[in-house]
Amino acid sequence: MVVGTIIGASIFVQPSLVSGAVPSISGVLLVWAAAGALTLIGALITAELASAFPQTGGVYVFLKRAYSPAVAYLWGWAMFWVMHSGIIAAIATVFARYLGQYVALDDAGTRAAAVGAIIVLSAVNYFGVRHGSALQTLFTCIKLLAILVIVGLGVWFATTPEAAATTAGEAPRPRTTYGAFVEAMIAGLFAYGGWHMVTYAAEETHDAARTIPRALLIGTIIVTVAYIAVNASYLAVLPLAQVTSSNRVAADFADAVLGAGGGGALSALVMLSALGAMTGIILAGPRVYLAMAEDGLLFRWAGSVHPRYRTPHVAIVLQAVWSSVLVMTGTYRTLFTRVVYTEWIFFALMAASLFFLRGRAAYAPAYRVWGFPILPGIFVLSSAAIVLHQLATHPIESLSGLALVAAGLPVYWIWVRSRPPTSENA
Repeated sequence: MVVGTIIGASIFVQPSLVSGAVPSISGVLLVWAAAGALTLIGALITAELASAFPQTGGVYVFLKRAYSPAVAYLWGWAMFWVMHSGIIAAIATVFARYLGQYVALDDAGTRAAAVGAIIVLSAVNYFGVRHGSALQTLFTCIKLLAILVIVGLGVWFATTPEAAATTAGEAPRPRTTYGAFVEAMIAGLFAYGGWHMVTYAAEETHDAARTIPRALLIGTIIVTVAYIAVNASYLAVLPLAQVTSSNRVAADFADAVLGAGGGGALSALVMLSALGAMTGIILAGPRVYLAMAEDGLLFRWAGSVHPRYRTPHVAIVLQAVWSSVLVMTGTYRTLFTRVVYTEWIFFALMAASLFFLRGRAAYAPAYRVWGFPILPGIFVLSSAAIVLHQLATHPIESLSGLALVAAGLPVYWIWVRSRPPTSENA
């Protein structure tokens, strides 16, 4: 589940953005390794919190227990308006980009195809969890197949005489700056996104205190190795400049190795991979909205379960509508950047909570993150660096996004004042 959730469609697009910011082969591979290491630290922090609070809702539950229902509400609010819906919109855009390998699509057509994918997969999840989970299993296998195909072709190509010409004639590249490295990390971290979603189903996981930490550790390491191998394959076949300029790098890679038509074959795998990532994410989000509704922080009808299909049908529909709006109004780069810096504000809060939770007598996790307090400290500082860099380089866009998140606070205060107090929202 960890591997299937993290590996989506972004690894078939983000390498171009990473190489554009860090213009060297060693720099590119360093970014993917560093992003994987940071993701692993975050995953282990999440594992400790999940073993202490093994309840459905994941980060929402952690923030509620560590801070307050208000902070948890902001996470759910940001999930819907920015983060989770933004991830769905971004992956749908990747799907539509690779669909352009078969059908000529202008910008409007690309957006329409992305919206169509969101609607179809939301409908699948609406009509039954069994259908959605079966589709997720199939697509996860396809995603792993796409990764294996790329790595296998890269290894094979590296042994051919043509491989020596790949980097020949490369112009000298400028030295990477701190700001460029952070930009590359933001692009890389989006491809690693979703590692926290396994905790959304902690309450339904057998022996969650042992299973979730083990799954997060092994799964994140597998993904990191796979991502480094995939990028090494891209760079072994394509000149760095071509990787940077491509918006369908996996297809260009396949065309270079297999000749004309190779890109079409691999594009099919990438499209199915994108659909698989969307299927799991579309189903994961409503779990948090259900938890919020149970706590009285959403309308009960928003968290209602369909009497026949047993799915959170209203939440699925609302999520599909807003994700479609994001597709129609935003660019791919804006979508993933906004997702990363918004998410990592909350991830920093989540990691920082370990420093005072461990002093509470009632806090008794079955698993404790290694390297405390150094690793959580590195994670908090790295998260802060990402957010501050975004604020400094894109102030208007960043502040507008943060304003949308902050708008959840007055909504929360009005909400709790208008409802009778309960044990959860008092």
